[in-house]
Amino acid sequence: MYQFEKMNKKLLGSQIEEELLNYILHEPVGIGEKIPNEFELAEKFGVGRSTIREAVKSLVSKGILEVRRGAGTYVISTSTLKDDPLGLARLGDKYKLALELLDVRMMLEPQIAAMACEHITPEEKEQLKQLCDEVEELYLGGKNHAKKDVEFHTCIARCSRNRVVEVLIPIINTAVLTFVNLTQRQLMKETLETHRAITDAIIKGDSVGARCAMNMHLTYNRQRIMQMYEEHLEEEKKNKTSE
Repeated sequence: MYQFEKMNKKLLGSQIEEELLNYILHEPVGIGEKIPNEFELAEKFGVGRSTIREAVKSLVSKGILEVRRGAGTYVISTSTLKDDPLGLARLGDKYKLALELLDVRMMLEPQIAAMACEHITPEEKEQLKQLCDEVEELYLGGKNHAKKDVEFHTCIARCSRNRVVEVLIPIINTAVLTFVNLTQRQLMKETLETHRAITDAIIKGDSVGARCAMNMHLTYNRQRIMQMYEEHLEEEKKNKTSE
């Protein structure tokens, strides 16, 4: 049982929202999974159902939860404002957002990888290789690799030595997190192979190879998200006809 000191309703609501998010992250409750109902959460946190209702409502507005009529409340993202400073994760329809983010990544990241070949330092080559190794180790070990995946792509972007690209890094980061949250390790083999190909090409200074490898990496991502989006639309269609 969680215990909270008495405080005004506004502060209590914020605290419960934070505790509910922590519960989702550390239980953990995975993407697509249902959280306990309002009564169970109120009992778990030792507060009234109205406080739980406000916390859930706030997390819905932030794109973390989704209330499905007659089915319950589900986790649809675990990206926080810190991870997503532009607030893109708050936009509705995560599948459509993932596709739009991938469209932008496909415009930018292959060329960013090519530019990195020209400007990367020996120290950065070691860092990039280490990040590639760490993502692979976490992935194969069944651990959360999202943070290291973001660091991997951020490293490549910074190696481009382009100040505008630096400003665009939060978009790339949000795209990576959105994809990881939706796919839940469904493209492990493809991700690890293309990450290694990107890394090897950049270290060798092969700009054409880096561009092609990044294109392949993003193409795998887009194909899977497109498939999931079509399945999502079909499921929604079935739900509407059954109501």
